[in-house]
Amino acid sequence: MRSFSARVTQIEGEGAGGKLVIALDRTAFYPTGGGQPNDIGKLVSSGKTIKVVDVIKQGDAILHAVDSVEGLKAGDTVEGEIDWERRYAHMRHHTALHIIDGVVQKKYGGKITGGQIYADRARMDFDVPGMDRGMMEEIIDGAQRIADQGRKVTAKFISKEEASSIPDLARTSPGAELLSGLDEVRVVEIEGFDIQLDGGLHVASTKEIGRILLSAYKSNGTHSKRVYVALQL
Repeated sequence: MRSFSARVTQIEGEGAGGKLVIALDRTAFYPTGGGQPNDIGKLVSSGKTIKVVDVIKQGDAILHAVDSVEGLKAGDTVEGEIDWERRYAHMRHHTALHIIDGVVQKKYGGKITGGQIYADRARMDFDVPGMDRGMMEEIIDGAQRIADQGRKVTAKFISKEEASSIPDLARTSPGAELLSGLDEVRVVEIEGFDIQLDGGLHVASTKEIGRILLSAYKSNGTHSKRVYVALQL
């Protein structure tokens, strides 16, 4: 979804850390979370365009930080439009990270200790026994083979009971803690390859990822390796 209609439910002149923020009754804007950055874009109302510069999750509410609220009031209808180029870049990188993670889990063991997605690159931190640059290059090659197969990527909700029966569904400590407190769990599945707890956004087919490039590798000790990857269509 790239655009949508919604109704303004709340306007705060200095909410969310002093920013002008708008709450809507529905939204397709993604808030920062889980290593994936927020969307940006615009809201249009009565011919006036308002820039959405940040999106914040505050409790159960999604707040849209904007450059102006002039002429806008609760109850007004707005048309939202996401910066699709930025969003799609985040989606491609996110799915690429899941594939890399899946290769690591299946072939080498160890764990992911951190990660961050950007529009032009993505970062992963590993604690994997014996990892060096050569191993990482093999992992990227393995991930590329999966990406090129055009496997279907789907998101779905499953029960806590079903989630508890799937090994390694949560790959990080925060994810495991989150999983323990949920009655319903959102997972992202790469057909025939990987399934894991995830709240982010992904492409529909691994073919959309393109070419995965190892752009940087840094060793911070035996248990800490930092890797940056970039994508080419």
